[in-house]
Amino acid sequence: MVKPKTLKSTRPTGNGDPERCNQGRAYLKNAVKVLIYGVCLAVIVTAPLVAQSSGNEVTPAVQRLYAEAKAAEQQGNAATAIAKYRAMIRLAPHLAPAYNNLGMLYFNEHAYAKAVPVLEKGLRLNANMPTATAMLGLSYFELGENHRAKPLLEKALHANPTDDNIQISLAHVLLSLGENQEAIEHLNSYLHRNPKDQEAWYVLGKTYLQLSEDALAKVNEINPNSYVAHEVAGEIDESMKNYDGALVEFKKAVSLAPQQPGTHLRLGNIYWEMGKWQSAQQQFRTELTIAPTDCIARWKLADSILQGNGSNDEALKELNQSISSCPNLMQARVDRARALIKLNRQNEALPDLQLAEKSSPDEPSIHFLLASVYRAEGQTVKARQELHTYGELQRQASAAVAERANEEITAKSESH
Repeated sequence: MVKPKTLKSTRPTGNGDPERCNQGRAYLKNAVKVLIYGVCLAVIVTAPLVAQSSGNEVTPAVQRLYAEAKAAEQQGNAATAIAKYRAMIRLAPHLAPAYNNLGMLYFNEHAYAKAVPVLEKGLRLNANMPTATAMLGLSYFELGENHRAKPLLEKALHANPTDDNIQISLAHVLLSLGENQEAIEHLNSYLHRNPKDQEAWYVLGKTYLQLSEDALAKVNEINPNSYVAHEVAGEIDESMKNYDGALVEFKKAVSLAPQQPGTHLRLGNIYWEMGKWQSAQQQFRTELTIAPTDCIARWKLADSILQGNGSNDEALKELNQSISSCPNLMQARVDRARALIKLNRQNEALPDLQLAEKSSPDEPSIHFLLASVYRAEGQTVKARQELHTYGELQRQASAAVAERANEEITAKSESH
């Protein structure tokens, strides 16, 4: 028996995992630019930012060092700025914002191991510094110490619930810890504010895939010879276009649960993909005896009849029923138009094709059928326009296929 395959895990594993770090890197590289909330030494003379016992530490010398540090930062001279802040701390060891700024410089230089003790000292002096809390959490994340990063990032996010950088970084930390459900909540919240972030959508998709893989593995663990386990294996094979393997698995599923809705549909779909129209029709007909309202099975039965040059009238009857149950099933509408054209009822085909064209304007076959309808109605200009569109879309599709093939050839030739 072929057991269900387990796809390669996408969950980062272990502290310091390179994939985990790379996933978060794009966000973290820009994080420091927005993490500086304004807790800086420009306001060190105000009481709340100075430790209780260090009111006399803000001396002219400290102020001068601060000005020199800021000037060095503005000139892009991080080494000098770091040296100035270190000198400030020696003169004012209880001045929490100085640790915040020094930690920020280390963080910005990716010197996370140096940033951690500095930020920790600052937070011991003043725990109410969201900037330092966030950077400390992010530093732990970069060092692979996710258990330490999690509570800090949660605290920072609680202080600023709409901070995108903190939330997306916390999501990566949670994923690294295997806490996928919590990570999904943060990813969805982030994407609600940033719906065009492709990387975040990608990470969300991978997370859902991981949950799916875990669930499917559990199915196989419970009973590897159940019809469900064979359907899982078949769907994995089908997704990889291994139709021969999928055929074996779906046949086993049908033999184990011949009256279970969906088993004949999945088997019929594999025959349909392989162009075995008679076998596909048989499975779809059987499925409809079990689930007579299944509009997908009915549409694919009709399509198999048309593809196999069967009865156009029978196909039309099945398509009418399918569309009656699922009016938004545009594939069925295109097939109904095809059946009507074969029956020389072109005028009846036009409404279905117009709806389908609105839904999928880049599908070449729809424009080809529209050209046929317009030609039959004597609308030669519209017919030529549709044929032109059909030709352009076909050329674009061919060019895309050729480009992809060239890329694959180039990639293979460059590999060693």
